[in-house]
Amino acid sequence: AVRAPTSHRRCRRSTRDFARGAWQSSHRSRLVGETRGTDAGWIEPCFDRSRTMPPKNKPGAAKALDPDSLTVPKLKLELKRLGLEQDGLKAALVARLKQGLLGGDAPEQAPKPAAEPEPLPKSKSPAKPAKAQTAKPAKSPAAKPAARGKRGAAAIEPEPKTEPEPTPMETESPVESGKAKTGKGKAATENGGAAKNEEKPSSPAKAPAAKRRKADAPAVAPKPPVVAPSAVPSQDKASRGGGSRLAKVEPDSIAEFAAKHWSGTESIFDESVVQNVYDSELGGGTSPLNLQITQALEMSQYLEKFLWPHFDPTKSSVKHAVSIVAMVNEKFRQGLEAWVFFESDADDEKFDGFFKNVMRLLSRDSGIGGDDKPHNDKLSVVEKTSVVMFLVRAFQSLEHEKVRVCALPLVSLPLWSGLSETRLKLELGKHPGLDKHWRHLQKKQAKALKAAAKEGKPAPVPLKDTTEARWLPRLIDDFLRAARDAVVDGDFDCDRILFCERCLELLIDVLSQLPTRRFVKTVLDAKQVLVKARMTALFAHAHGTLFKQLVDLFSFYLGFEIDDHSGVALSDEDMESKHYDRLLGLQRLCFKHIEKLRNFSLLHCGAVEKREVLTQHLGTLTQLELKRLAVSQLGLVNGNDGAWCDDREFLTEVIVTHFESRPSQKKQINAMPLYPNEDVLFDENVVPSARWVGDKPLALPKLNTQFLTFRDYLLRNFNLFRLEAAYEIREDISDVLTRMAPVKSVTGTSTGQSTPQSTTQTQFKGWSRMALPVAAGALTVTQVKAPLIGETKPSSVRCEVRVNLGSLKGPARVEWDELKQHDVVFLLHAEGGEAGDSSSKGNENTKEKTVAERFGLRRVRGGEVVEVRDGEGTRYNDFGRVGGDGTDGSSGPAGYERTFVLQLDAAQYQLDVDRGDDAMYSSLNVLMRRRPKENNFKSILECIRDLMNADTVVPEWLHDVFLGYGDPNAAQGSNMPQTQRVKTVDFKDTFLDETHLRESFPTHDLIFTNAGAGAGSGSGNKPVPPFRVTFPDDSSDDAEGVGASKNEGNTSSKKQLTVESYSPPDPGPYPEDLPVLNKVRFTPTQVSAVMSGVQPGLTMVVGPPGTGKTDTATQIMHVLYHNEPGQRTLLITHSNAALNDLFTKLMQRDVPARYLLRLGQGERDLDTDLDFSRQGRVDAMLTRRLELLAVVEKLAISLGVPEDVAYTCETASHFWLLHVLARWEKFDAVVGTKRNERGFSEKENGTFVAQAFPFTEFFGDVAGDLFSQSFDADHKKAAGCMRHIRGIFTELAECRAFELLKSPGDRSNYLLTKQAKVIAMTCTHAALKRRDFLKLGLKYDNLVMEESAQVLEIETFIPMMLQQPVDGVSRLKRVVLIGDHHQLPPVVKNAAFQKYCNLDQSLFKRFVRLGTPLIELKDQGRARPELAKLYAWRYKGLGNLPNTVALGTKYALANPGFSHAAQFVDVPDYDGVGESSPSAHFYQNLGEAEYVVSVFQYMRLLGYPGHKISILTTYRGQKHLIRDVLNRRCTTHPLFGNPKHVSTVDKFQGQQNDFVLLSLVKTRNVGHVRDVRRLVVAMSRARLGLYVFGRKQLFHNCLELQPALTHLFDGYPALLSVVPTETFSECTRADDTVVSAPYLVPDAVAMGHVVNQLFVKWQQGQRLAQAPPQVVTVSGVHAMRGEAVLEREEGQPDY
Repeated sequence: AVRAPTSHRRCRRSTRDFARGAWQSSHRSRLVGETRGTDAGWIEPCFDRSRTMPPKNKPGAAKALDPDSLTVPKLKLELKRLGLEQDGLKAALVARLKQGLLGGDAPEQAPKPAAEPEPLPKSKSPAKPAKAQTAKPAKSPAAKPAARGKRGAAAIEPEPKTEPEPTPMETESPVESGKAKTGKGKAATENGGAAKNEEKPSSPAKAPAAKRRKADAPAVAPKPPVVAPSAVPSQDKASRGGGSRLAKVEPDSIAEFAAKHWSGTESIFDESVVQNVYDSELGGGTSPLNLQITQALEMSQYLEKFLWPHFDPTKSSVKHAVSIVAMVNEKFRQGLEAWVFFESDADDEKFDGFFKNVMRLLSRDSGIGGDDKPHNDKLSVVEKTSVVMFLVRAFQSLEHEKVRVCALPLVSLPLWSGLSETRLKLELGKHPGLDKHWRHLQKKQAKALKAAAKEGKPAPVPLKDTTEARWLPRLIDDFLRAARDAVVDGDFDCDRILFCERCLELLIDVLSQLPTRRFVKTVLDAKQVLVKARMTALFAHAHGTLFKQLVDLFSFYLGFEIDDHSGVALSDEDMESKHYDRLLGLQRLCFKHIEKLRNFSLLHCGAVEKREVLTQHLGTLTQLELKRLAVSQLGLVNGNDGAWCDDREFLTEVIVTHFESRPSQKKQINAMPLYPNEDVLFDENVVPSARWVGDKPLALPKLNTQFLTFRDYLLRNFNLFRLEAAYEIREDISDVLTRMAPVKSVTGTSTGQSTPQSTTQTQFKGWSRMALPVAAGALTVTQVKAPLIGETKPSSVRCEVRVNLGSLKGPARVEWDELKQHDVVFLLHAEGGEAGDSSSKGNENTKEKTVAERFGLRRVRGGEVVEVRDGEGTRYNDFGRVGGDGTDGSSGPAGYERTFVLQLDAAQYQLDVDRGDDAMYSSLNVLMRRRPKENNFKSILECIRDLMNADTVVPEWLHDVFLGYGDPNAAQGSNMPQTQRVKTVDFKDTFLDETHLRESFPTHDLIFTNAGAGAGSGSGNKPVPPFRVTFPDDSSDDAEGVGASKNEGNTSSKKQLTVESYSPPDPGPYPEDLPVLNKVRFTPTQVSAVMSGVQPGLTMVVGPPGTGKTDTATQIMHVLYHNEPGQRTLLITHSNAALNDLFTKLMQRDVPARYLLRLGQGERDLDTDLDFSRQGRVDAMLTRRLELLAVVEKLAISLGVPEDVAYTCETASHFWLLHVLARWEKFDAVVGTKRNERGFSEKENGTFVAQAFPFTEFFGDVAGDLFSQSFDADHKKAAGCMRHIRGIFTELAECRAFELLKSPGDRSNYLLTKQAKVIAMTCTHAALKRRDFLKLGLKYDNLVMEESAQVLEIETFIPMMLQQPVDGVSRLKRVVLIGDHHQLPPVVKNAAFQKYCNLDQSLFKRFVRLGTPLIELKDQGRARPELAKLYAWRYKGLGNLPNTVALGTKYALANPGFSHAAQFVDVPDYDGVGESSPSAHFYQNLGEAEYVVSVFQYMRLLGYPGHKISILTTYRGQKHLIRDVLNRRCTTHPLFGNPKHVSTVDKFQGQQNDFVLLSLVKTRNVGHVRDVRRLVVAMSRARLGLYVFGRKQLFHNCLELQPALTHLFDGYPALLSVVPTETFSECTRADDTVVSAPYLVPDAVAMGHVVNQLFVKWQQGQRLAQAPPQVVTVSGVHAMRGEAVLEREEGQPDY
């Protein structure tokens, strides 16, 4: 009998979601074939839908039930009957249960017409309102009975309807809208949560027979299904500037439209198409863009195939240009590379003309102050907003030459032509160099005017009327008008608000880069933009919160502490000096010219700088006097500034703002709390939610290519890192509150009065392992220390918190007991919400509320653990309990009560005291902890703040390049002074032979200087390694181009390199003395990287997948150690796994283990028996000391010296000088004398060395003969023996410090600061321990960082700052960065910080953008060449190493059971469903999951080892789904088991496997795999086989993916091509052999049949192996009785 399929969970939520999640609908069938007559207990059967048995009707099920009569008990009974009483179904499933029970299991009947037609709802589209329809409403079909055999949610899943219900079109980031409505016309929520399209139980007034549709379909021929946009909560227009239009997007219609006009082969350009698309789909300039329509147009390559190819700067319309602008903005919004397409166009004039056209449109008089409608000659406010966004993108991309050429002239000297004459003279007088350039511009203008008059041509445009001169003043005027008109009489205009915000974003970006800041700041100061913006009504309006925050950020950069023209950073003392100079100038002016302010001029500066004093004295002036002071005497206001010049409030504010005292940036940072509080955590403008889609700016700094100063660099990183940590903390708090579910509880208490008093308490309905309730009175502030001198905040604030762990069991309690010193915890005050609001599911009223509002979160405070005490008051730590006297107690804490002593944030405490809120600490009622790996933010923030407070000193050679200025080549070793360069490099074992050496320097002629090598060509003696290479003084390109071959054919242009082949000294007589030699044949580019890494300066190595980045880094460290033995090197990586891999390879090279040190927790994972931690190295040194002293004692006995010389390291050193070294010197002198004797014969004196050698007895345990009866050979052997003895005493000298130091801590510190030559740690550990390193005086000379493209920029910078400068100069000599910026960047969880702020930009990537020279490794040895093609297009000249094409290797053989080594397998919908999203950003695809698991089973049945297979996917939800399927079908099966990895692509970066099965999941849109960096990672993980499962039509049309996937689409079939007759162990088919008749698998179900048949054969083999001996009769061989007879299913292939 065929076993019925059990219910299968479609979605597996994460642990935190599982408690409140719901079982998703089950799929109908398994993808593994049917099993007949066999025990298929290990494998799920596969059903053929065409032969599924009809369900049996149950008694009484035919009667339809009234849904309103279904009470809760009845529903529970039904759930129990269906086996779902334990699953906790959501309200949506309950509604579906009601729907499913309406018809019971009765046969399907014809639907009855509705009694009364319902009115059609209005269309959601603002562009195309729905027309009234008079047709009859569609009939509601009766629900079909649940199929027998289905259990769980599958039993109540409604059957597909005749006309499918519109499914939401999914965007990768949900789209906010100010005009989107819910199905009932209500505004969507503001909290960013997804609007859930849940169905509710029908009421008698509504259609009861089926799920209610949004609009009744007319009784006409059905139309193609329309895909509606996602129901996403949007803010009301009152709360969001304009928003983005949402309409019913029809992607199929857009695709058809695109195929007709630009995607097809016979497309003809028509300008009217651009006009129509702009008016109908892009808003027409009157309304904001519909982001979904814009995204669909961009995906259809509207820009690349239609707009840009047919754009003519002289003929194209305004709408054409603005459409291009909109498409470029959309590409940036999605995080795509927009400028690469324009750079690929060889017509530079075309882009220049387009850019000038856009700027001319922006510079014209705008309609912002009028009707806001677009005109032929000017832009509307919406269009201007789009153009401003385009400029923002341009000024952020100055590394692109085409953009830079067009953008930089906009911020040049002509901007000053609009200044008043007084201000212009003042500015030119400050900078004489600019005065010279200004006169040159004037002469040039006069000359052009004169030439035009002479030739009779029109006069050239005056300088002040050029686009470069007037675009900014016009934009400022538009900005001020829009800010003025945005709020009028309480009404506000969202479009104008958004325009103002975008303008501020542009101004901030321009001010934050030195090349664009110089002239713009003066114009902004002259027009007093800051003061005017603060005086607008929008600044104080409730909906101007973001505007106000942007104005504050604009103010910060407008007054930044830097000299705008020289770029010199100004210290606090410099800023104070400039401030007091301004005040003294004002006082002198008042004393001389203004009688009324004579007393003001006599006040001291401390009084004058106060705002209230300035305002008071300026109030004594008349309007005319105040205007004269501001306009004529101070030159702060332009006299032509219209009504502003007559505004007394404005004039006063300008003067006060200019002369008032400004707080120091350093003081502001020091006064800022490190822990985020409730104001920061839940401010969407500061910490945006995960649903931020880029439709509005943010009041946050950005990380771009350039920074003003190092303080600016650190400040931006500080703020962004702090906010990223705040986002993660907010998510943890939300999860904790949702689980604990605090609820208000009102209780009545009697006070002896007539009226009882009621009190409000907080009750927790749930629990969380990450948080504990704090009882009332259990938290007390115990210590508040006085402030330090010069500070206002307390120096220390401590509190004690008592909690009870009795409610926790098992691991949860252990985790709380593992809290230790310096761990960060959070204290919350949650009042609790109403009973309905605090439930985990929420209700309709709570969907619009944030978590803080739902649970009444009032306060959030952070603290650091100082100590923990158990129930007996005993302090305990990681090693056990510690009594008050310091003695060890019992092994574990006693009781359930714990007392945590916390160090609170003193700055936050002072803020609470200042606002009178210090009493709230006693009301904190929740103690929350976080996972240790995610909880190190405080230490990193403290590290950054310490760097800002100190004088940050970076190497002089790196300073300008680091900030993004100057020559990008300046930091290269070839540009360093000759005195600092390493002229001769000993490459040790880098080269395997002479041929390898010559291959590594193809552009150089090699000249061997030593005799043996020089005679190589004539005598036949070839030079042998090792080699020393001497570079000429003028080898400026040696560090970069040794592997280049551009001059390979022209031998006359080759440079010469001097090479010395030398014989290394004899290492000693014992095998352990022999060094481990390199066996890797490094490529020319790898040798170039090694050579550059040895030279001082900056080295950047780009390592594509499989090119040997780790081997290259190891060789750099090895060669650097031997060339600079006195220098110390810091080895940094991002992950512990990569660090251990690199460290392990370095251990195997010729670097003594005593010089290696591994810091951090990952040391325990090293694959070695040695302990390389600090304590482990100390113990190893002490153990080695004893071993060496024993050897010294043996040596002393052999020399006849008393053995007490080996008592200590000191006595051993005396023994070395007096006995050992003296004997060796005497022996060496005797041998030298003997050699110099006249008539010396080596043959006659063959035994002389052996007889004279004084240490022959000591080396008596050497295997074999010590000497060979040859004078010269024996002399070298004796030298080797002496080198062995010298090494013993050298090690003892290094052990002497450990002998003298008695404290383990002192020994450990000495090891770190003096002994270790290579110190390895992760970048996180470096940030956490920086203070300790500075305190210990750590010093190092070199920094080598691998995975540098995966490390946050600030985490790359901190390792450079782990030592104190010497006399104001950094000791750092080399920085080697190794990474791959074409793969995934650092992980940033918040999309806004990632895309808007560029927080995921690594220092490696920024240097690449700046044009810093790179060394790109060019040969990969990981994957088959056909697999390498999938990502080789992303790298310049990436080739293949010989091992990937050599015969007889695994790369030469085909993958057994597969026709091809790589395929893109087209996966159709499974049961009519493609991708699904049970929750936000939790994408799944059941069809692909089943297909992938079936292919894995197929591979295991063929004999593939499980550890050679990895299953990857692009989404976390699909990973959980695949694991669920594996757990049900493979995990416990002895044949299948699990693959080595089931992971997401992001998590698998840095790893690889032989065979990879990749699921792309998405079927509606491409998703985030459109990021080419993620695609490169996905395509480069496999060595031998890569099989990609996805929707071919979707991914085939994606422009970004075409270079990679074209190889799969064009060369391979869309169906999986398999050869089931092959096995893994026996297949010898060559990789290039064409399979004659493979089986093309149609779909996942067919793959299940293949697996099932192979599985049955495997079962047969198992039974035959266990069967008794067969009996041979006359009629033949009889099989075992009871064996099942297998029948081939009809239509299935017979293998």
